[in-house]
Amino acid sequence: MNLRKLNLKNLLPLLALLVMASFTSCSSGPSKPNPLATAPLKAVFINPHTEGTYEHFIARPDYPKTYDVYKNKSVLDNTNSSNSKVIVNLTLQRAFLMNGDEIAMDYPISSGQSRFPTRTGEFRIMEKTADKRSNLYGKMLDAEGTVINYDADTRTDAVPEGGSFQGASMANWMRLTGDGIGMHRGPVPRYPASHGCIRTPGSVVTTVYSKVRIGTPVSVVR
Repeated sequence: MNLRKLNLKNLLPLLALLVMASFTSCSSGPSKPNPLATAPLKAVFINPHTEGTYEHFIARPDYPKTYDVYKNKSVLDNTNSSNSKVIVNLTLQRAFLMNGDEIAMDYPISSGQSRFPTRTGEFRIMEKTADKRSNLYGKMLDAEGTVINYDADTRTDAVPEGGSFQGASMANWMRLTGDGIGMHRGPVPRYPASHGCIRTPGSVVTTVYSKVRIGTPVSVVR
């Protein structure tokens, strides 16, 4: 074909064919989006600290809500009742067994709920009792031994005739105040849930108990 002899009249059929071809190629419907191009990118956390170090432990996304316990074995082994102290952080709901300025153990605790807040301040352990029960809080049983109140308070709840009061277990008791606030073994949800005491998991409370003495300083902070 001599391109020089083509005019607009000659081009019209050719243009019509091209337009029809373009519509035919699109007749299969709109193209599907590329999932890789449209999917939102998910951030992947990479802990920048060496695994096993305290920096790595507190940089974890689940800290401080984790139930895990950090132990610096060499510091913990050298911690005893002559050089130990305890720091309780109510905001973090975690406590720290210290040897001087070094952390020997970082562990979860549960402090007083809003109705019975744990007060802040500087305290010293006043008493240690391995097996203790509360004389304020516990269960109320009827004459047949059936629990009728799981959250009894002896100051407001009377013992039924023939019944009894069973104080809540407070093993590994470490008293901080004269009005019954202390550290002891107990359930530790990851929020304040006690009547003012500082509950400590059974997996670590025996260690804390063994590393302190009457007179050991305890700081409760926010």
